[in-house]
Amino acid sequence: MDFTLEVIPLPVSDIDRARDFYRDKVGFHVDIDQEVMPGMRIVQLTPPGSGCSIALGDKLWDYGEGEAPRPGSYQGLQLCVADIKAARAELVERGLEVSEPVQYAPDDGATFMYFTDPDGNGWSVQEYRVRGEKPLHQVLSEQAD
Repeated sequence: MDFTLEVIPLPVSDIDRARDFYRDKVGFHVDIDQEVMPGMRIVQLTPPGSGCSIALGDKLWDYGEGEAPRPGSYQGLQLCVADIKAARAELVERGLEVSEPVQYAPDDGATFMYFTDPDGNGWSVQEYRVRGEKPLHQVLSEQAD
């Protein structure tokens, strides 16, 4: 049985501000922006080419156990791109403050850049050039063989 990761709830303090940031500066597509049940609004956004979305909502954590995460408490969320220089140019053109790429090793997959959302949730963008030719599941299965 496949278990797919498809939605990550993201803690933010202002849903509209976060929606606008992810849509306008990061380039995510707004899939849903509506009250999905009385008193519960959900905004779901998906990065271009991704099978996983983020969900912003004012009551997302009301139905689980434990304490709700604080806005800005998520660090290490990661996007992957085939060309980090082109990705950075696109993000900067949209007005996003993103770091310069840092190459930690010469291997494919070892170059990153970073940004934060208005609440301080931290993101990295990883260059994985082979992703331009093959989907991740294929790359990983070939490495396992």
